[in-house]
Amino acid sequence: MIVFQDIITGDELFTDAFKYTIKDDFFYEVEGKIVTEDRGAGDVNIGGNPSAEGGDEDGGTDDSANKVSGCNIVLASKLSPTQFDKKSYQVYIKDYMKALKAKIAQTRGQEAADNFVKKAQTSVKEILGNFKNYDFYLGESQNPDGQVALLDYREDGVTPYMLFFKDGIKEEKY
Repeated sequence: MIVFQDIITGDELFTDAFKYTIKDDFFYEVEGKIVTEDRGAGDVNIGGNPSAEGGDEDGGTDDSANKVSGCNIVLASKLSPTQFDKKSYQVYIKDYMKALKAKIAQTRGQEAADNFVKKAQTSVKEILGNFKNYDFYLGESQNPDGQVALLDYREDGVTPYMLFFKDGIKEEKY
């Protein structure tokens, strides 16, 4: 299994269990789906027999309280929603791209960092042009210095996909 982690925070963002492609040599585009997970105790009965004690057949618990619905990528990687208006996102993305450029220069050289900046300008302009379409997610640590993943839906309005900055990710094989 390959785990894709944020190079700044170390947070797991997604795994190769999800279908992914590389978009514009800048993003990982990861296909998701809307799922409902049961986060309850399951069929574990604690205490006596409720029917013998005159209680409800199900023990008086509300099964829906233990169910969580959402994009499977978000749920599996424990991503946390965050919010931006366009101006605050521009401030964030400027700082994040600067940090990423420095990391790339340190690990792969100045030429790679310069190529990254060229691709970043076009890609960030595209993000800002479609800003209203995105939901934003932080990694499990909720470190605001790390990558903020973008969630959007396909034209069908049902199928979610997420965008992750390719140069902000390292792959770990397990």
